[in-house]
Amino acid sequence: MSETNFVDYVKLFCASGNGGAGSVHLLRAKYVPKGGPDGGDGGRGGHIILKVNPQFWTLIHLKYRKHIRAGNGEPGRGNLAHGADGDDIYVDVPPGTVIKRADTEEYLAELTTAGEEFILCRGGKGGLGNNHFKSATRQTPRYAQPGQPGEENWFVLELKLLADVGLVGFPNAGKSTLLTAVSAARPKIADYPFTTLVPQLGIVSLSDNRSFVMADIPGIIQGAHEGKGLGLRFLRHIERNSMLLFLIPADSPDITAEYKILLQELRQYKAELMDKQKMLAVTKADLLDEQQEKALRRRIPRSLPVMLISSVTGRNITQLKEQIWNTLWNQ
Repeated sequence: MSETNFVDYVKLFCASGNGGAGSVHLLRAKYVPKGGPDGGDGGRGGHIILKVNPQFWTLIHLKYRKHIRAGNGEPGRGNLAHGADGDDIYVDVPPGTVIKRADTEEYLAELTTAGEEFILCRGGKGGLGNNHFKSATRQTPRYAQPGQPGEENWFVLELKLLADVGLVGFPNAGKSTLLTAVSAARPKIADYPFTTLVPQLGIVSLSDNRSFVMADIPGIIQGAHEGKGLGLRFLRHIERNSMLLFLIPADSPDITAEYKILLQELRQYKAELMDKQKMLAVTKADLLDEQQEKALRRRIPRSLPVMLISSVTGRNITQLKEQIWNTLWNQ
């Protein structure tokens, strides 16, 4: 997925349709010169409905669609004819879309399941025709209800990627290289920080037709929970991952310290992330000789499973995939 095609935040103005007015009409026919009221009801205004479409992975289709309006209901007519309802507008969104009000940031919904729908703006109700207001003492009412106005507001749609495993690490930790080694994804790889500017997804295949989805999240730096670096823009993508795979290179001065910094950034962003399954992969293990590897094993964290890997030579890549699978489905 190219950087220009990945959009995970849009702001939309949405307005549902107004309800149609009820009709004020009195029956007039050849042999009924003074018939009673027969005004029909107005139609409902059109809704604006968000619907999950699993074929979408991004919000790019809404990037330039800033205003969305549904149709108005038609007014009622004589002979108790009901006005037609306004046309509903369906807006496709990818799984993992979060909806908020733009002005108050009030959380409205999170859509995750294929086909799931959410009425973002309800159409106004149609007004009642004068037929509803007749009585024994008021046989020819000459008034009806107006239609109710629709709803309108600015909304924010944010995307949280749905993936089984999220790769967490500092820039240049080897996340993109690992994703390339285990899947068909081809993220941009270079030897400078922040090569990955948008999340990348890859499907990791194992034997016996098993597979899981891995997400490469742009690198985290200290202070990311305050918005530093790419910060808050991409931390939310980690929320939807079932498991977190921390990646720290073997040539790091202090692997345990780096892990604690990453863990603290996630904790300060959202404490609930600490409840997720975690695993540490020490990347670039091909740079180590036997003595360096022994020394490294004495200073790695003991609080979670750790595996030394090399995406270049393929060392322990198969074992890593199997351990991730076992962690995901044997929790």
